[in-house]
Amino acid sequence: MKTALVVEDNENNLELITFILHAGGYATRCAITGLDGVAEALRERPDFILLDIQLPDIDGLEVARRIRAGETGAPIPMIAITSFAMAGDRERVLAAGCNGYIEKPVDPMRVMAQIENVLMQAI
Repeated sequence: MKTALVVEDNENNLELITFILHAGGYATRCAITGLDGVAEALRERPDFILLDIQLPDIDGLEVARRIRAGETGAPIPMIAITSFAMAGDRERVLAAGCNGYIEKPVDPMRVMAQIENVLMQAI
């Protein structure tokens, strides 16, 4: 079973995302701050990461950059989940090291499709 790290500070969003992942057959680990997310990602090496951009300590862009800088081995696929939907936001997320981008509010079918797409590209 593949394991996802969900970095999300909003309890309702975290519950929804983990529910979607469990229904899709994935195990989950969670972090509610960016610093905890970086530490968890580098320590546990999940199969992929779902990353909120607005976090209480460091933002998701910085989380992505720190994970990429500290990785050894193959890069961990990262998908940003964010309410940022302005022109240029997607490009900034991808430039920080994310492999995908999902806008909030989340649509369970779209989340699963994006995960599958990113994981297929990582093979």
